[in-house]
Amino acid sequence: MSLAIRAQAEIAVAEADVIVLVVDAREGLTAEDEAIAQLLHASSKPVLVAANKADNAERRLDAVEFFGLGIEEVVPISSAHGTGTGDLLDLIVERLPVTEPEEAIQGVRVAIVGRPNVGKSSIVNAILGQERVVVSDVPGTTRDVIDTPIEHAGERIILIDTAGIRRRGRIERGIELYSVIRTMKAIERADIVVLVVDGVEGITAQDTHLAGFARDNHKGLCIAVNKWDLVPRAKQTTTEVTQMIRSAFAFVPFASVLFTSAVTRRGLPQLLDTVLAIWAERNKRIPTAKLNDAVERAIANHQPPSRRGRHLNILYATQVAVNPPTIAYFVNDPTLMVTTYERYLENRLREEFGFQGTAIKFVTRARSEKERAE
Repeated sequence: MSLAIRAQAEIAVAEADVIVLVVDAREGLTAEDEAIAQLLHASSKPVLVAANKADNAERRLDAVEFFGLGIEEVVPISSAHGTGTGDLLDLIVERLPVTEPEEAIQGVRVAIVGRPNVGKSSIVNAILGQERVVVSDVPGTTRDVIDTPIEHAGERIILIDTAGIRRRGRIERGIELYSVIRTMKAIERADIVVLVVDGVEGITAQDTHLAGFARDNHKGLCIAVNKWDLVPRAKQTTTEVTQMIRSAFAFVPFASVLFTSAVTRRGLPQLLDTVLAIWAERNKRIPTAKLNDAVERAIANHQPPSRRGRHLNILYATQVAVNPPTIAYFVNDPTLMVTTYERYLENRLREEFGFQGTAIKFVTRARSEKERAE
């Protein structure tokens, strides 16, 4: 683990514009601090020392010993109380290079999510061909959200590796809680979610919870059954497991299902191909005329519901947005559109137009006063 963390630190140093070496004012100067300082001196990057845990005047005075590291700026701070952090930020900004503002990285945003130790980071590293994120058998190694842009089939894909999410009762306060919050935020800002499940352990309630969160946020969804190389072929076939997946995730019938192995690289090229196929479906536009023809046929086969003698009347439908594909129904009374009938219409539209791999957002609107007058 320590070697993997050191490798990540060296990558961060190489990519950074300014480096902040955090030391412990309570513990004092250590041999490890001196070893890290030597590494940073060799980088020729601007370096600052943040002497943390300087919670009182005595510790702030004692922080002068860190000038022995040969770094000209030592800032006593207390992250617990927030003191000194403003001074540290001022010094960081002074040392930042003057550059033109960068545009936000454009591309298909893909969040890799799942429970701890199902192989999310291993999949990312296998796709990249390098140790971009620390991989360990210790559950919960990934604490932060890491964005990595790649190119595949001429398209830009931004892979978002996230922390593993345990079931709510086992989430600890502190770092893990904030990791979970950031993971959910990553799902919200993603276009497509790749839900990694453990092919050996099988499906858990937490897996279905994550799939439901992706559906509720109208994301594309691909379920990757990982560690497939560890599943005895005599025990289960892909057909049998696919049926089990479809049954467990019946509430997201549109989701794509793949079998992967980060070790053997099985399914990884297909995973990226599937992501781009889902992206194409999320950006598909259906002409209004074709959409209304399909809705009319659906209504003819199954009449809309009624309530207290009032019948739902769908005047027309139109697609108002893509990513996610958004269908608006204009009706006489939105309160008459019940969930079961909306789901029926969704199934009929999927039969006609596909939208495989992505949720569809539906909006029910009342006709305007002008339309009523006409």
